Amino acid sequence: MIDLRSDTVTRPTAAMREAMLRAPVGDDVFGDDPTVQALQERIAADLGFEAALFMPSGTQSNLCALMAHCQRGDEFLVGQMAHTYRWEGGGAAVLGSIQPQPLPQGPDGRIEWAEIEAAIKPRDAHFARTRLLCLENTWGGQVLDAAYAAEITSKARARGLSTHLDGARLFNAAVASGVSVRELSRGFNSVSVCFSKGLGAPVGSALCGSRDFIEGAHRWRKMAGGGLRQAGILAAAALYALDHHVERLAHDHANAQRLARALQGVAGVRVQSPQTNIVFLDLEPSLQRRFPEGVLGALEREGVRCTGLYRLRLVTHLDVSTQQVDAAAAAIARVLG
Repeated sequence: MIDLRSDTVTRPTAAMREAMLRAPVGDDVFGDDPTVQALQERIAADLGFEAALFMPSGTQSNLCALMAHCQRGDEFLVGQMAHTYRWEGGGAAVLGSIQPQPLPQGPDGRIEWAEIEAAIKPRDAHFARTRLLCLENTWGGQVLDAAYAAEITSKARARGLSTHLDGARLFNAAVASGVSVRELSRGFNSVSVCFSKGLGAPVGSALCGSRDFIEGAHRWRKMAGGGLRQAGILAAAALYALDHHVERLAHDHANAQRLARALQGVAGVRVQSPQTNIVFLDLEPSLQRRFPEGVLGALEREGVRCTGLYRLRLVTHLDVSTQQVDAAAAAIARVLG
């Protein structure tokens, strides 16, 4: 089975498992796990922040960021299809009493400044208090341009807003664009990055920001059940990934482009050209109707797993070789063609 559902399905390499086995550990709830401390210091320095906090998941990392930035009755501005709004269970609203204000996005994930400015509420008791702007990089595998991010965050600051970046795949964006993660993080008050997606660690994200901000987020992490004990075993995997799995993301990007090229020309299929490691396929309705049991089931019977809530999504990662990409492309073309 060739699993293209997500880059979260990867398994730790033998070398990563060895690093986990040898990691010195402590009790991170007491703040004395040396490997967690090393990871937090490393990722904060890499992204250009004062401090960082190791988190069990990207969803919890984003949630704690939103709750550290906003109070009950506050509002955050966010893309209509952004992960923090659409794919995290409504946690900000349910657990933080923070109102999301979703805004339309362009094909690359951008939100136009005119849309943002028009959504900022007046200082009036009738309205939620607009406190925060959330952006995402990458978004659907598309790289958010550094110049755009710098401009938007500057304008947001001028209007009194804080800014948060959901950078779950920020390292993919950096490798694809040739711009460092530090530069891509510039202008944001906080950034969340994930180690268990393209970087191949089994668990974990990190939230970066000022020391005061991270102190507040730490309290929310405790309330959300994110306090971990001998977490150095997990932090060691993330440190290994930072040392060994960043530059190789270019291979995943090349495989995604290879997959997209192989599927060009299949009748009834529109292929979105990938910038990083995610390929989207849009199927004509007549093609979808050929599979009353579902396209995903038909593909899985041919040995290919993918997702497709709205459109087919194929994600390349370190557990998929170039040969497997070619085999998957042939199977997909065979089924859809």
